[in-house]
Amino acid sequence: MDTTLTPGKTSVNVTAPQQLRVIKRNGDVVAFDASKIGVAMTKAFIAVEGDNAGTSSRVRDFVAQASQAIVEAFQRRLPDGGTLHIEDIQDQVELALMRAGEQKVARAYVLYREEHARARAAAGGDIEKPHPTLNVTLPDGSRQPLDLGRVETLVHDACEELANVEPGKIVEDSLKNLYDGVTIDGVSQALMMTARTLVEKEPNYTYVTARLLQDSLRREALSFLGIAEDATYSDMAELYKPAFKAYVAKGIEFEQLDDKLAEFDLERLGDALDHSRDNAFTYLGLQTLYDRYFIHKDDVRYELPQVMFMRVAMGLALNEDDREARAIEFYELLSSFDYMASTPTLFNSGTQRSQLSSCYLTTVPDDLDSIYSAIRDNALLSKWAGGLGNDWTPVRALGSYIKGTNGKSQGVVPFLKVVNDTAVAVNQGGKRKGAVCAYLETWHLDIEEFLELRKNTGDDRRRTHDMNTANWVPDLFMKRVFDDQEWTLFSPSTCPDLHDLYGAAFEKRYAEYEEMTRTGQLKLFKRVKAKDLWRKMLSMLFETGHPWITFKDPCNLRSPQQHAGVVHSSNLCTEITLNTSVDEIAVCNLGSINLAQHVVDGELDDAKLQRTVRTAVRMLDNVIDINYYAVPQAKRSNLKHRPVGLGIMGFQDALYKQGIAYASQEAVTFADRSMELVSYHAIEASSDLAAERGHYESFEGSLWSQGVLPIDSIEKLRLERGEKYIEIDTSATQDWDRIRDKIAAQGMRNSNVMAIAPTATISNICGVSQSIEPTYQNLFVKSNLSGEFTVVNAYLVHDLKERGLWDEVMINDLKYYDGSVQPIDRIPDDLKAKYASAFEVEPKWLVEAAARRQKWIDQAQSLNLYIQGVSGKKLDVTYRMAWFRGLKTTYYLRALGATSVEKSTVDRGKLNAVSNGSGTAPGAAPAPSAKPEASEPRGIEDFLQGQSGSGSRAPSAGDIDELGCEACQ
Repeated sequence: MDTTLTPGKTSVNVTAPQQLRVIKRNGDVVAFDASKIGVAMTKAFIAVEGDNAGTSSRVRDFVAQASQAIVEAFQRRLPDGGTLHIEDIQDQVELALMRAGEQKVARAYVLYREEHARARAAAGGDIEKPHPTLNVTLPDGSRQPLDLGRVETLVHDACEELANVEPGKIVEDSLKNLYDGVTIDGVSQALMMTARTLVEKEPNYTYVTARLLQDSLRREALSFLGIAEDATYSDMAELYKPAFKAYVAKGIEFEQLDDKLAEFDLERLGDALDHSRDNAFTYLGLQTLYDRYFIHKDDVRYELPQVMFMRVAMGLALNEDDREARAIEFYELLSSFDYMASTPTLFNSGTQRSQLSSCYLTTVPDDLDSIYSAIRDNALLSKWAGGLGNDWTPVRALGSYIKGTNGKSQGVVPFLKVVNDTAVAVNQGGKRKGAVCAYLETWHLDIEEFLELRKNTGDDRRRTHDMNTANWVPDLFMKRVFDDQEWTLFSPSTCPDLHDLYGAAFEKRYAEYEEMTRTGQLKLFKRVKAKDLWRKMLSMLFETGHPWITFKDPCNLRSPQQHAGVVHSSNLCTEITLNTSVDEIAVCNLGSINLAQHVVDGELDDAKLQRTVRTAVRMLDNVIDINYYAVPQAKRSNLKHRPVGLGIMGFQDALYKQGIAYASQEAVTFADRSMELVSYHAIEASSDLAAERGHYESFEGSLWSQGVLPIDSIEKLRLERGEKYIEIDTSATQDWDRIRDKIAAQGMRNSNVMAIAPTATISNICGVSQSIEPTYQNLFVKSNLSGEFTVVNAYLVHDLKERGLWDEVMINDLKYYDGSVQPIDRIPDDLKAKYASAFEVEPKWLVEAAARRQKWIDQAQSLNLYIQGVSGKKLDVTYRMAWFRGLKTTYYLRALGATSVEKSTVDRGKLNAVSNGSGTAPGAAPAPSAKPEASEPRGIEDFLQGQSGSGSRAPSAGDIDELGCEACQ
């Protein structure tokens, strides 16, 4: 319905949700009236700005938009109707004002609430008459009195062994949100919502909320399995085992689980389930599993957390000699969060269609039949939840001659439009959007139009708004940029061998083709200034977020498999660098070490890391044999080369646990040494697997077989590129000769072993920071299917509490400054440095840390770059530095324009602990200037005038899955 708001003389329409009710402080339940939101906001503006605010068009428009946003938030939270407490509505009003930067108005509103709370207390408390007797409506429609004893037991269980949480407060506040006739699920929801609102004050409430959510999960799964109608946390010590056995039987009956799971010793596996590990989940982690991962039938999730981890472990142990022992070993690793398998593996391991691999890379040949076969392969691979990387360089350019028709080609772009629409039409198993990235080499004649594919202007038939694009850049182009020389664009139909050449061989042949253009032997070409094309690449990257910049030569010159083919592209997330051809679709199988779990007492625990890595490599190798392959080229390639990609996540958490700031030399050193240890143990684990199972088929002739390890391959890149264009640290601490000797004796089980993926969702499951990312924001609001809730940096809260700085004012300051600690005077400089967020860390630190990791990795990293106060000069320097330091790839650019106005530079009646933003933490980025430097290249600056980057600017941290590629991890 439309409700007209009439605060003062204003009048705006807000669409109110159906069947929402409000619980007043006296326990009465009344209909939701959206107009009161607008009235409350307008009164707050009037209190600050005077009576004229009531007729101000600015206030009127703000009130209308903010009111609608609040109503929509309630609709998302309660799509089928339900109840809200009056305090919850007022909290949302306060949050809307804070988010909009209306600090003075928000403060007036807070003071208004406090004044009325005191008045109510003086009059005898919030509840002016006895709370009505509460009855609960059961699923069959019958009613019974609310069992307050059970409610208290659930809440006390949820708070057990957690510091600074108050079970009594949760119970008391939850009762305010209950009404006579509430459903059982309504009781659970009230408890969770109450605990969730307290997270911003004490991060441990995220664990309380997760444990309260488990009550709903247990009730849903156990009743469906016929085990129990409900159960407490302590009950699960006995109930997990029968639930697990019933689950396996039901899953096989429903044709969802692999029949082979019934052949395991379910008694032994059931005994290994550890119900206490359910308590390790944050609310976001558990809700993520429930929303996306748990197996369900008719919308009923009958899989519980520990059951899911055991199902995945069993699926990965199917071919092991002692399946039960290995399944328990794998389960221990997953359920402890020491290591997490990738999303496709979590989705499908142990099911009847075990598509466990994350990434698929293809090369598209230059003929019509092959092009549409490649698009068909994309559809089949996407259907089973694979992320795709397509190499489109072989396809002839616009204007190229077509012998069969005596006509001219329309180039690559029209086909990419079909690829884009296929990704939309065929999503990932009905669970996630289809995801594909097209790669094109920088010498391709269509490269300029390729750069513009993601623009929002121009001919929409030549735009791809839903797919990703990446630039496959040869070293020769970067040299021409550095030396301010010309660059020639060719069609692959006349220069086909450039596609398979790299390093010095590419440079020699490219020069020969350039000479042919001067003699007239080649007619179809275009000559441009390398710097002009580079500027356009950076401009489009800033404007649209694409194409990503990836480097062809280091990917090939350092590839262990250069004897067996050529790396023509990376994957959807730019961390996989495997050979592709007409006959082979490269496949990679991913998983990530939780680095934070391996920092013990402030130091990296090498012994624990070794144990984790050895088991993880075994799990990844098992994926190759168990995996379902949608197309034969993928199976052929994966069984022949057996590549895996072991990565890391929780890097930022590991730094916090050691007291290290991201923007520091100590962090760079930790990136170096931690990755060296992961590499050392992973390569040894693969070699030991080769001793047990045999080396991979194409091992002979590889760099491994020649005793050349990733750290050694840097020298080949240096020789081919030239000393002038490279600077890489090559220090080491481990006994690498021992590993070389072992490989010489045993071989390698896997052609490739390491790759650092984005871990967009699996890091949420484990409750740590994504991949190698710095903290995005220290406090933000997350929206998901279950509503909105606050996520706060627990490490920061802990440090502030230790120094007596954590209070309501600090919470409000962090909200106002989007989680940034830099403008807050009370926070000491050492904490400002430690808790600098992504845009407050100069990008050079991201590149330096990545370069130190890259020397140990046989594949690549998904490296997001964050640039505050973006300018042409900053982009130019950052991406040149990435190439100069030997990085193989880069991923998303997260850019904030130089014309952006920070809240910290605006006087909005700041709280008493806030500075004007004039200071910055050591190593943190300074506040951006409002004007670009006059001496900078104009390509970016012309675009920047009046804009802050429509496509590549940073998304809200609340939209967590946008910060990395979910398709891979």
